[in-house]
This record gives sequence, C-alpha cells and structure tokens, in this order.
Amino acid sequence: MSVFYEDLTPSAFRKRLVAAPVAYLPLGTLEWHGEHLPLGTDLIISRGFFATLAERVGGIVLPGFFLGPDRITNIDGHDYIGMDTEPSPPRHLDGSVYWVPDGLFTDMLYATLKQLKRAGFKVVVAHGHGPSTGAFAQNIEKWERELSLRLLHCWHEGGGQGIQTDHAGVNETSLTLLYRPESVRLAALDEDELSGAMFGDVPFVDASREHGAKIAEIHAARMEALIREAL
Repeated sequence: MSVFYEDLTPSAFRKRLVAAPVAYLPLGTLEWHGEHLPLGTDLIISRGFFATLAERVGGIVLPGFFLGPDRITNIDGHDYIGMDTEPSPPRHLDGSVYWVPDGLFTDMLYATLKQLKRAGFKVVVAHGHGPSTGAFAQNIEKWERELSLRLLHCWHEGGGQGIQTDHAGVNETSLTLLYRPESVRLAALDEDELSGAMFGDVPFVDASREHGAKIAEIHAARMEALIREAL
C-alpha cells in the first residue's frame, strides 16, 4: 500500500489513518540549490525522508508545499530572495519561484492543519526548507493548544548530521544522492568548488549516498521514537 496521500483510495486512507493517525507535510521550494542539485531539492529530501518514516511508523505523506517564505531584500527597486543577495553584484538565481510573505505562508499552514485535524489525524510532522520549517516551529505551541494536535519537526542539534542543515552543501547533496541520485550533477562543480565549501564548512568531495544514508538512518530512528511517543 502506498504511503502517499494522493495515491490512496478512501478505503486505503481509512486503514492507514486507523493504524497510525500521522500526517507528514514536506515543506519544499522551487529554488536554486547550486548548479549541481535540482530545483526541487527541499521537497525531494523531505518527502523521501517522510516516506521512510511512514514505512517504519505508519502514517500518510502529503503532497509537499512548493511555496514558502524567505528573507527578501530590495535593492534599487528589485526584490532579491533568499540566497540571491549573496553574489556580488546581486542577481536573481535561475529557477527560484517559491516566495510568499510570512503571513500568507502561516495562514496556509494553519488552514492545512485544520483540515488534517478534521480528517482525523492526531500527529503532524512538517519539515524541509529552512524558513518554512522555522515558521512552522515558532507556531507549534500556539497551534497545538488551538487544534489539539501534536506537532513535530525534524530539526535536532548535531550540525551537519541533521536533516537539511545547509543550503546545497554536503548535507543536502548527500541526502539528494540518497533519494534522487540521478538528479545530482557533481560534474557541474569545478575543482575549486569540489575541494572547497561553497555552502557550508565541509568540502563537496565528502558528499556521498552513503553519508546521506547514515544521516537518514540516525534521524529516522530518532523521529520514530518521538512519533511513537506522541501516539
């Protein structure tokens, strides 16, 4: 039986819901992640990780958000989103189509949680794009109180060993190699980029599917324990 919400018939949905009333909400973007990773990296990683959790613990993985908040800077009348202000001069990075204001995004999250509560879920795990996860995390206490849901994210102390702890660096590159290896193009990086740390403190030569699998297993076991406790 599929773990993905959109694949389930009502009968299959009811069976999975009764067995484990857990919803997994991937928080993605369509965002430049270096020249070597796909634009949907945030969603590829979070959805892949959640599929693993759903297979281990039960529950249902929702289609991911691709809209999300981020920092925005206006320079000479032009808005630059997220990483766009870091190159010199600033430039719009190819493929980034995801930004919405913080308030609109939190409204989208809240509306989704209300629907999930109505559908019978008791636990919601959301994770992915950093600013999106941050918006979810900062509202957990209020939303748990208002909706009587248990809300979890996957951030955890541990630096680069966490889930999505950098932007297109070794962590996200290794996890994308685990979940969608055919989409990674390390050859797009030159020798200086491979031996350096373009978006983090670890050289890209240390990125590997094996490293991604190690990270994923550590945190799948940790999240499994938290979800079972929440149930």
